[in-house]
Amino acid sequence: MASTGYAVIADGLVKRYGERRVVDGVDLAVPHGAIYGVLGPNGAGKTTTLRMTLGIIEPDAGTRTLLGAHHPRDAGDRVGYLPEERGLYPSMTARDAVAFMGALRGLDQRTGRTRAAELLEAAGLGHAVDEKIRKLSKGMAQIVQLLGAVVHRPDLLVLDEPFSGLDPVNQERLEALILAERDRGATILFSTHVMQHAQRLCDRLAIIAGGRRRFEGTVDAARALLPQQVDYVPNHPDARLAQMLPPDALPRGEGWRFELPGEGIEGLLTRLIAAGYGIKGLSIERPGLHDAFVRIVGRAAAGSPVPEAERAA
Repeated sequence: MASTGYAVIADGLVKRYGERRVVDGVDLAVPHGAIYGVLGPNGAGKTTTLRMTLGIIEPDAGTRTLLGAHHPRDAGDRVGYLPEERGLYPSMTARDAVAFMGALRGLDQRTGRTRAAELLEAAGLGHAVDEKIRKLSKGMAQIVQLLGAVVHRPDLLVLDEPFSGLDPVNQERLEALILAERDRGATILFSTHVMQHAQRLCDRLAIIAGGRRRFEGTVDAARALLPQQVDYVPNHPDARLAQMLPPDALPRGEGWRFELPGEGIEGLLTRLIAAGYGIKGLSIERPGLHDAFVRIVGRAAAGSPVPEAERAA
C-alpha cells in the first residue's frame, strides 16, 4: 500500500509470545489528519499492535510505516505517545513534568515550560502549574501526562487506553484535547474498549479481537452492520396485535420492538391503522457502535468467519 495520504500503515503485523499469536496479521491504514480508533476487548492485541507500529517492539512478521519512515524510530520526534502504563516523577511540578517530556522529543526547556503553562491553563489545570505530581489526583496526573505527549506539537499522537480510570470531568477534558490536536492538524491514533468515546470522536476505526482485525471502516459503517430497530406503541392493543407484527417482535414497555422490515415500515403501519390499533408512539433508530462491537467480537469469539463487508467497510 502506498504511504501517500497515510500517517500510519501496518501490513500483516504478527507478534508471538511462545506458541501464542497475540497479534495475527493485523493491517492498519490511518489517514493524515484523522482520528482513528483501535477498538477491542481486553487482551485483544491492541497495545501490542500500537507498540509494534511505534517501533517499541519488533514484529515477528509484517511491515509498518510511520509518517513516511520505514523505521518508526526515525520519526520519533514527530510522535507523541501516551502509554497504557502511566508514569511521572512524583517530585516534579506539573509544569516541569510537561516540559521534561517535551525535552525528550527535542523541545528546548524554555519553550517547553512556556507551552506547559499554556496547555495546563487551557486544560483547566492552571491552578496546578506548580503543584507536585504527588499532590495531584490520578485523573489530573493523567491529563498532565497527555499534555507532555503533545507539548512538542507532534504530527502523530498515539494514545493507549487514554480514558481508562478517568472520571467524567476529565474524560470531557481529554476529548476536548484530542479534538484540539486534530484541529491543529495532528493525526490521532488511540486504542480503547469504551465505545461511547470512539463513537463520538473517530473518523475511522478498526476492531481487533483474538489478535485479528475483524472490521475496518467508519462508525456509521459499523453501525450499519445491524438492522434498524423499531419501537411501536399502539393506541388500542389487544391479544391479536402480536400476530400482525414481524416474527421477531418482543414486548417493550407499553409497546413492541422489532427489526425494521426489509420492505420498510409504511406497509406495516398502514395495516395496523386499518386494523384499528393506531399509533401512540413510533421511533426508528440505528443500533449504536456498542451493539455493532458486541456482534463483531462475539462472532470472532465463536470462530465465525468475518464477512468481507465487515473486514473493510
